[in-house]
Amino acid sequence: MEGSIDLKKLQQIVITAAREELLPRFEQIGHELKSDGSVVTEADIAMQQRLERELAEAWPQYGLLGEEMSTEAQQALLDAPGEGLWCLDPLDGTSNYASGIGYYCVSLALLDNEGSVLALIYDPVRDDCFTAVRGEGARLNGEPLLAPKGGEIKTSIAEIDLKRLDSDLAARIGAEHPFRSQRNFGSGALDWCWLAAGRYQLYLHGGQKLWDYAAGSLILAEAGGAATTFEGESMFADEKRGTRSVVSAVNGELQQQWLAWVKGARDGQG
Repeated sequence: MEGSIDLKKLQQIVITAAREELLPRFEQIGHELKSDGSVVTEADIAMQQRLERELAEAWPQYGLLGEEMSTEAQQALLDAPGEGLWCLDPLDGTSNYASGIGYYCVSLALLDNEGSVLALIYDPVRDDCFTAVRGEGARLNGEPLLAPKGGEIKTSIAEIDLKRLDSDLAARIGAEHPFRSQRNFGSGALDWCWLAAGRYQLYLHGGQKLWDYAAGSLILAEAGGAATTFEGESMFADEKRGTRSVVSAVNGELQQQWLAWVKGARDGQG
């Protein structure tokens, strides 16, 4: 499937759209709340509409599932994905964006029956473009991206979304802080990329939707990192439906240590 995609053309489409739809509106527009309480701006809508149109013109064989669609429309696409399906978060980190915090991105993945086959995440503030093709590695701005090897939990920086963890696990993390220090930047899709680049070493999230992890999980995996759910399952073990917990690290050895600690903390073990 990925052979039908000109990655350079895809990068041009996404990067140009982000520069023209997201950057000019940054710090210039207000926001609204969706029914689930999350933030949405006109930039989210404009970006999704533009990419839906341009991707359909370039690759009409693939449908597009976007965050800013109704739940019913999303489910219909998942039930009948056809030859493949784009999965788009047009503006991940909308709360940051609406508040004038420059940590947000556009996230795009191409899905087949096994999960993500191609991924692109673009950070327009830093002009960082992370890409990956399944089985061919990950890249940052065209250069190979390799996650660091080795490491220990006690010397690691952890990116943790505490508000999406159950209260007991969050309290345990706060009390024991087994890592060196903790961050929470506010863009799940971009968090995957920063982990892959070794900007921190551990990641924990209590509930991501498909568009939050579809691109980022492939970028991390192709860079040499590892991720599972709290139960140790693949990110795509639920047939790409619902939300998934995330326990991930810059490499498989560290991820197994981190997963064991998280499981112990959830079970109330020392």
